Amino acid sequence: MSDDITYVNAKTLENFMKDVFMGLGIPKNDAEIIADVLITADKKGIDSHGVQRLKMYYDRVKDGIYEVNTKIDVIKDGLTTALWDGNCGMGHVIAYKAMKTAIEKAKKYGLGAVAVRNSTHFGIAGYYSLMAIQEGMIGIAVTNARPSIPPTFGVEPMLGTNPLTAGAPTDESFPFLIDCATSIIQRGKVEVYNRINKPLPDGVIITSEGETETDPGKVLENLGKGKAALLPLGGKGEDTSGYKGYGYATLVELLSAALTGGIYLKNTIGVIEDGQKRLKVGHFFLAINVESFISLDSFEQTAGNIMRGLRSAKKVPDKEQIYTAGEKEYIAEQERVKTGIPINKNLQQDILTIQKELGLTQYKFPF
Repeated sequence: MSDDITYVNAKTLENFMKDVFMGLGIPKNDAEIIADVLITADKKGIDSHGVQRLKMYYDRVKDGIYEVNTKIDVIKDGLTTALWDGNCGMGHVIAYKAMKTAIEKAKKYGLGAVAVRNSTHFGIAGYYSLMAIQEGMIGIAVTNARPSIPPTFGVEPMLGTNPLTAGAPTDESFPFLIDCATSIIQRGKVEVYNRINKPLPDGVIITSEGETETDPGKVLENLGKGKAALLPLGGKGEDTSGYKGYGYATLVELLSAALTGGIYLKNTIGVIEDGQKRLKVGHFFLAINVESFISLDSFEQTAGNIMRGLRSAKKVPDKEQIYTAGEKEYIAEQERVKTGIPINKNLQQDILTIQKELGLTQYKFPF
């Protein structure tokens, strides 16, 4: 184990985060939802969106950017669809309730879709797809975000990392679940590289001069100034099909903003309302009831056969295993439930700072 890494029990960390949010004035039930979203990311090995994000949410709530009491306005409500306004409440809570509503509609009518405007950062999108999977459904969740991705042949950040996330149940011990940004690397992972002082790979960042940059600290600084951007899936230009990631990111923007009447492109950097800065985004959630098409058992068996078939493909000589989406996260979760969540030195300091400020002396961390 590295001297810079300490492992903390997942349940302890989840309870701590819940108490942090409650200490900020967020109601207990909402705090439990937020903490569950964050610890789910950590348990699945998605370190960029777990406890690492705690300080970001903590600061934004303290600064009044997010509302501690999440108030949702139902703008439209149909048999299979709904449009909500999140009023800058806690994005995790809004998203949880939106997908839950989509699932309820899908149970009755086969499909359920909820679009949301004026929400905030909601953690890992895969959490909400997983909610549908656990009900025997296909789940899709998308969100726009602050500008990070340039259009193909551009260098200016215009679109967010805009995850396009989908999942489905299988007859295996883990589902199919693809949860990734439409950029090669997301901002949260750049933050991870910065925390551990590790250079970024070549070809994932483009500067305003059209060059690559591997220093994560410089990238984070320049992203905020619009002088660097995260390249879309496929990379720079058209030679490696960067237009594909650009196109998918645009689709997410349409679902999250055009369909909701919400904030888009550069307005996601922040708007001022009544003297208060707001960081707004939009979401879209879709639940598809498998039983409305075919029996769940049949679907899960075929889905499992597809996964097993893919993993049985001939491998390159130096690789021992082929994985399917969701498998590595499942393996990570089995391990981290036993070993705990790895916390690096910089993150340890953030946790201790928050603990001291809120007086959460009941927690005795091993650092």
